[in-house]
Amino acid sequence: MDTYKETSETWNKLAKLYEEKFMDLDLYNLSYDNFCKALSKEKARVVDMGCGPGNASKYLLYRRPDLFILGIDNSPNMLALAKENNPKVSFELLDIRQIEKLKTSFDGILCGFCLPYLTPTDAMKFISDAYQLLNKNGVLYISFVEGEPSKSGFQVSKSGDRIYFNYYLLSDLITQLEGNKFGQIELSKVSYPKSENETEIHTILIARKLT
Repeated sequence: MDTYKETSETWNKLAKLYEEKFMDLDLYNLSYDNFCKALSKEKARVVDMGCGPGNASKYLLYRRPDLFILGIDNSPNMLALAKENNPKVSFELLDIRQIEKLKTSFDGILCGFCLPYLTPTDAMKFISDAYQLLNKNGVLYISFVEGEPSKSGFQVSKSGDRIYFNYYLLSDLITQLEGNKFGQIELSKVSYPKSENETEIHTILIARKLT
């Protein structure tokens, strides 16, 4: 079963709804601030992985107008919205599983909530690829939902649209980061309101390339 294909098609279909829900959401702003502070270099080069409608890119530029940002996503509809929302940002249609195709290096990689849509194997590859893409002392930002990987599976909306959602153990991701020579790992968590009666804890890790 190609879970990626169905999940990608769902996000492409729901791009406008996603923009309406998340474009002005300030839930992650503090973690974005911490990411910006970690980018000590002026005019740092940042890649916004799975940029969606450009909500994170827009906030990063608000906090750090000096940044050069490249946004990538595998959804044409998301990229079209991102370009409208961020005329000063460069965007490219690219699957996060193929970031080794990027021909330049970066000082920061922001991967906001992409890991839930990557299998554990592809998440391991992503962390390894991210290390290769980063310059010396580069910074990596990842966010995800903690949970038993065995509970991963399709989540279905009221409209019947489905996405495949992967859970991760915090200890596993820290081990993978450290195994790929990332350190100075900062941990934070935010409470995301899934509905009026349900919240979900999102875990954020910011790590630095050590060598």
